[in-house]
Formats: sequence, structure tokens, C-alpha cells
Amino acid sequence: MTKPHDSAAVLTGIETEARAVYDRISHRQKPQMKLPIRSLSNVSYRPKAGYFELKGRHKIRTLTVNTVKTFAQTLKMLAMSKDLISTGRHSTKREAYYQAYNWGQAAFAEQEESDTVMDDVEAMLSVNREQLHFRADEHGGEVAGELIVIDRDRRTRKTLEIDCTRFGSGAYSVPTVVEDLQFRTKAKFILAVETKGMFERLVEEDFYNHNHCILVSMGGVPSRACRRFIRRLADEKRIPVYVFTDGDPYGYFNIYRTLKVGSGNAAHLNEYFCVPQARFLGVTPDDIKDYQLPTHSLKDVDKKRAADAMKNDPFIRHHPEWQQAMNRMLSMGVRVEQQALAKHGLDYVAKTYLPEKLKKVDKFLP
Repeated sequence: MTKPHDSAAVLTGIETEARAVYDRISHRQKPQMKLPIRSLSNVSYRPKAGYFELKGRHKIRTLTVNTVKTFAQTLKMLAMSKDLISTGRHSTKREAYYQAYNWGQAAFAEQEESDTVMDDVEAMLSVNREQLHFRADEHGGEVAGELIVIDRDRRTRKTLEIDCTRFGSGAYSVPTVVEDLQFRTKAKFILAVETKGMFERLVEEDFYNHNHCILVSMGGVPSRACRRFIRRLADEKRIPVYVFTDGDPYGYFNIYRTLKVGSGNAAHLNEYFCVPQARFLGVTPDDIKDYQLPTHSLKDVDKKRAADAMKNDPFIRHHPEWQQAMNRMLSMGVRVEQQALAKHGLDYVAKTYLPEKLKKVDKFLP
């Protein structure tokens, strides 16, 4: 994958793809594009690397009557990216969708179609959308705790030091592009939290001050910016990352697994957008019994997600600890939310549950 911010290399990649299409047309051959297959079936998990990697299977997109629209959209997306990089401008994914209204019959019917073509371009060039000068529309996550983020003023370019303990009842918002940020911290660990509600509970209970840590609100499945922020911070400051989600298959596989090893759909990016050193703190199936937590019955979608993960997910298949945890959850037939700890009092999670768990880091799920 091209290193972040290597614009010259990205432009070269775009021009190479365009030239290949032009050359095949010049030789009266059908133009083609080669794209990696983006799914769990085309990834492998190697513990040493710490993330999902592509196996190497590709699909060939050839210009035909059936593919002419998608083919044109892909070329137009490449051209849009080239223009953005050349002029030093950026476009959100939503703006890219609306700009395509000027493409006549190649315009996108809906943003999902636009996003898919953008993902194809990423995979084809082995770059991320930020390198193509496209930015996500989603929130990047929030941060509170013992961390100084060193940024630059957008207008003056002067250095700014942002103290993540000084946002009152709020928090520092992770920007969509985090490559130029620098960090200063003496924190002992990073705690990545699934829900904004639990994050705010821990901020209100002054958890980061009592435990000398950095809190990150993922807001559900963490955005790329949030994952990259945690990865850079953990790597550069050599501090552990613990993850705190709901006790259900979605929290385990869609949120934790994505943060730790990435996804099949974005396997071409996992090297930069995952956190291999992350460990799972909770909520675990054992916690339900140990802390006598109120639960909800597993839904059919929960059972299917768990079964699919144990059968098809290379990460889960590699770790018997996760298979055992899921079998326990399925046999219990229940799931549990982070907020269930409030049964014992609003401050219980900060003063009892998390401190007790943090004394047993060696027992955390991998």
C-alpha cells in the first residue's frame, strides 16, 4: 500500500490505470480493470502480522454492454481524484456523489453506488480514500483524558496544543485525517469504548484522571479516522489498548474485530487501519454471571452473526478463546449491554467493574 500522503505515487497510479485502458482501446482490445476481491473469503489472518491480509484473488472488470456504466463511473472517479490531488482540494463522499450529477448517464443512482465505486478505486490502486483526497462523512470519534494532541492552525499553520482534559463536559473530536497529528502523553493505557453514553459516564466519573488513561469513544463501529488515531497513538507512545463493548456478537465481531484486525471488505487497507495490539476487556459472557447483570435474549440476527463468525471468520477460527466465549453466549441465549452495569449504581463501572478487570489484563480475550 502507498504510504499516507504520497500524492505523487497516487497520481502515478491513476495515470497508469488510465494509460492501460487507453492502450487496450488503441489496439482494438476491450479495456479491462483488475480489482481484488473484497470479502472474508479472500483474506487470511496471520497472527505475526496482526491483521487480515488479502490472499491475492482478483476479479477482472471488462468493458461490456452490462458493465459500461460502472466502467465509466470508475474512470470518472479516477479523474475526479486526479483533479482533487492536483489542486490540493478534498471532497467528502457525499460531495463526490453530488458532483457525479454532472456525469450524464454515468451519474450515480444513490450514494451507496458511489461509495462502492470509490472502494473499488481504493482497492485497485492499493491506497485509502484520504490519499485520493476523499473524506468520510461520518464522525471520527471523541477523546478525553491524559493526552496532548499537537496540531496546526488551518490558516496560520502555527502549532496548536490541544489538552484533552480541558473540554469541560465535552471532548476532543478526532478529525477525518490524522496523519499530521503528534502526541504527548504519560497515560498508562487507551480505553476504546463502544457507546457514547458509556464514554460520557466515564468522563463524568473522572475515570481517566483516577486511572491515568486516555478514553476514546468509537460511537459504534469505529471510523477509519478513529482506528488510525488509536493505532498511531498506541504505536508511537507504546501504550496498550483495551476495548470495552456491549456483550453481543455485534460488539465482538463488527466493532472489536474490525478495530483489531480489520475487515474483509477493506483488506487492502488493514495494515494502516487496525490496532493489532488491542485486547478485549469486556463485556464478556462470564461477566454476565460474575456481575449478575440483567440481559436480553439473543435475536436471530445475533445467532446468525455468531454462527457465521465461528464458521467463516479467520480471526475467530484462529482463537479458541473466542470460540469458547461465543459457545457460552449461545448456550446462555442472552446478550448484555454496557449500561447494564448501572444496575449496581451509576459509578459502579468506573469504581468497581473496570478497576477489577484491569487487574487481570492477562485474562483478557485476544
